[in-house]
Amino acid sequence: MTIFTLVLYVAIVAAVFTGITHFVLKKVNNLLVSFLQHFCGALFVFSGFVKAIDPLGTAYKMEQYFAKFESTFESTWFSFIAPLFPLLTKYVNGFSVFMIVFEILLGVMLIIGSSRRFTAWAFFLLVLFFTFLTGFTYLTGYVSPDVNFFAFGKWGPYVETNMQVTDCGCFGDFLKLKPKVSFFKDLFLMIPAIIFIARASKMHQLFTLPTRSILNAATVVGITLYCFNNYIWDIPAINFRPFKPGVDVVKQKEAEEKALQEVKILAYRLTDKKTKEVIEVPYEQFLKELDKYPGEKYEFDQVKSEPAIPITKINDFDLTGPDGSSVTEDWKGIKGYHFMIVAYKLYGEESGTKTETVQDTLFKMGPDSTKVVDSIATRNITHKLYTWDEHYVAKWKKLVAEMTKAKEAGATVYAITSPYDPAMIDAFKEKTGFNFLTLRADDILLKTIIRSNPGVLLFKDGTIVEDWHIRKLPSFEEVKAKYMK
Repeated sequence: MTIFTLVLYVAIVAAVFTGITHFVLKKVNNLLVSFLQHFCGALFVFSGFVKAIDPLGTAYKMEQYFAKFESTFESTWFSFIAPLFPLLTKYVNGFSVFMIVFEILLGVMLIIGSSRRFTAWAFFLLVLFFTFLTGFTYLTGYVSPDVNFFAFGKWGPYVETNMQVTDCGCFGDFLKLKPKVSFFKDLFLMIPAIIFIARASKMHQLFTLPTRSILNAATVVGITLYCFNNYIWDIPAINFRPFKPGVDVVKQKEAEEKALQEVKILAYRLTDKKTKEVIEVPYEQFLKELDKYPGEKYEFDQVKSEPAIPITKINDFDLTGPDGSSVTEDWKGIKGYHFMIVAYKLYGEESGTKTETVQDTLFKMGPDSTKVVDSIATRNITHKLYTWDEHYVAKWKKLVAEMTKAKEAGATVYAITSPYDPAMIDAFKEKTGFNFLTLRADDILLKTIIRSNPGVLLFKDGTIVEDWHIRKLPSFEEVKAKYMK
């Protein structure tokens, strides 16, 4: 689905609702205003709902925005704003749920005409906020990574790879929009936002005041509980991410890699370093006229064809071993059933060090060719100490008990974490009793694989059979009976 298809569907729904409001309920004061109420309301309800399915996805997207904002503001006159973003990151899950619930509530209020003037201003301010986010993201495409966003004089030509946040997250993982598209979408929504403020008295109102209040309260309670169910108590009810049961990760990764290899260079986009003039030269012509475009004068950017298939996060699936070397090819070769435990974050903090004295015994050969003690040396070893979240540790101990049964039954069991200090991982394994192989991967990849920390996936060869939130993990006996046939 594209944004244009989605807008068409929403417009059809809005037209039907407007017809019912006008001809059946006879509540329309102005046809255009009523249509815009239904259109914007339905759009907000839908966009909020697909995010409510996966609140953690929205939270992770917010973390990317906050990190970018912090680095942008801390080296400017507005540096006093920078400390706000780590604070928001600390409570990002709750902030995500709040924004999702507010967006859906606002959509419902628009449709039923609740608190018209408040709703009009709330819609305007929220769209303005979204426009700022998407506009900032889009405009970072003109700013190279080593230049601060507010150094406007150093902006260059638009380069998509300059953007650290590559999509707005407006529709979660259901529909990925490029920042430019998202920005113009929000600019478009500013038109009805202004109309609502100017013509608030012409907005229709459905039902009685008590009924509207009950609908609003039910929306808040219902959507809040639904959000909690999709990340605190279970994984998302619908999986829009590439890692889902039934997907052969090995084959999909190979297909995406092949598609990227077959991408062709169509042209070169050349930017004059002095005048900033941009020209685009077809690839074949560029090769023939290479001497006309010296590197001292131009900056080069390739224009490539689109891959034959969409490239997903599966393409970034790469695992490293404890020594830092890639073990992705070894992982592809695992046969049979295997359990992947994913934990992008280990909830612990370094709390100090402990020094202990150990003895090293040196031997030498005796007269009768046997080893005898030559000397005994002592040395000090310093270990890092960690304090762990006991609630988190308890989850792992339950997990270890079930995975031990799986290993004893012949299944391969391993964990994947972010690239923590090996000492921290060893300390965590000692604390939880987890004695299986532990690999490393990028934390964004791990967040994409499963929305649970820890979460468990069952594979058969390279195909995902099933995945579970830690709270919903069945006993190994149940997993074996239902899935390992």
